[in-house]
Amino acid sequence: MTPATRLYPKVALFAAVLASAGIPLYIHLPSFAASALGIDLATLGGVLITIRLIDLIQDPALGWLVDRYAPQRLRLSQIGLAGLALGFLMLFVLPAPIAPLPWLMAALIVVFTSYSLLHILFYGQGVTLAGGSQPDAHLKLAGWREAGLLGGVLIAASAPQILITLGRDAPYREFGLLLVALIALAALSTRALWVGPADHPVTRRKLNLRQLWAPAPMWLLLIGLINALPVALSSTLFVFFVEDRLQLPNLTGPFLLLFFLSAGLAAPFWAKAAKRWGARQVLVPAMTLAIFSFGWAAVLEPGSAWGFTIVCLASGAALAADMVILPALFAASLARFDLPEGIGFGLWSFAAKVALALAAAVALPALQAAGYSPAAQNGTEALNALGLAYAVVPSLLKLIAIFLLLATPRQMLYPENLQSART
Repeated sequence: MTPATRLYPKVALFAAVLASAGIPLYIHLPSFAASALGIDLATLGGVLITIRLIDLIQDPALGWLVDRYAPQRLRLSQIGLAGLALGFLMLFVLPAPIAPLPWLMAALIVVFTSYSLLHILFYGQGVTLAGGSQPDAHLKLAGWREAGLLGGVLIAASAPQILITLGRDAPYREFGLLLVALIALAALSTRALWVGPADHPVTRRKLNLRQLWAPAPMWLLLIGLINALPVALSSTLFVFFVEDRLQLPNLTGPFLLLFFLSAGLAAPFWAKAAKRWGARQVLVPAMTLAIFSFGWAAVLEPGSAWGFTIVCLASGAALAADMVILPALFAASLARFDLPEGIGFGLWSFAAKVALALAAAVALPALQAAGYSPAAQNGTEALNALGLAYAVVPSLLKLIAIFLLLATPRQMLYPENLQSART
């Protein structure tokens, strides 16, 4: 075992904490904003897209900052973790000293800025830990990282529902305190990640715009953006679909647990499969599995608990392939072109958050315009619109992602001058 691979369990732990500010936040924000803050769906969608406009400038700038101060990555990680803890305290624990909407925006800006910094640092450091441009090395690290991410998503996505089921008086406040405790644990336990193995020291490289716009990284970034949209859309609408379309509010927590547990268990399998058969040969069947699961969800009737159990198992397993393989290919591409990891994953982070924001900014106001209201008596037209947004639109977006992947030249995935995964 190399010095780098001995750090992989710490990679998983840090990833689990980082995951709490990703998909789970979008799962809980709509219901939390409506119940605790009295903010409607259309307004929340506007808030999220406004913050993403800030990210348009912020994420690449943070990437430059990470590259500029590469030897200070430990300090930057501590600043990011402290900011993430503060943001969660503002969002879920501390009472708003001003009007709810400005306070919500301030809290989300702190959370998402800290998340962006940590995301860019973490994925950039992964290039250093994997040590080189061979996809196999990045896939091995990605298996640990994405398993940790999915484990963190599992905890953060299900915790509020579990607390609500237990009848806690302030479930979201306790959820915020739980997240702060996990962040403190990560800050104390993962310091060794940022030192870097002796044979792979952290270096500072200058940004070359010509290299940045090389076809392989930009094409993979486009695929990552399109492929993230279905997950973003279904994640944003998951709670609404289960509670109002399926009319199974008591099973929301168990369904979330099942979905992310399936993803977590599948992550190592996809990493090994991609190393053996090649990324495209594994990603296309995984994306097809996602389409079948979304299609199955579209035809489910109210009360279809067993049917949606199958959807959770299949879609969770499909999600794991996306989270493991695509970032590993992008990381290998950055290493191949000798690109600074910070600016590269600054763009990757921005693309992922744009997908989540677009899903919220478009779907939430559209559903409200269709007459849908969470936890209310909704008519057939409103519930059909919910089913369309949750299941049918993601299927169409997945088809586009599959087309782009199939159109990707083999050289972009498996450079001939590298010892890459077998095809």
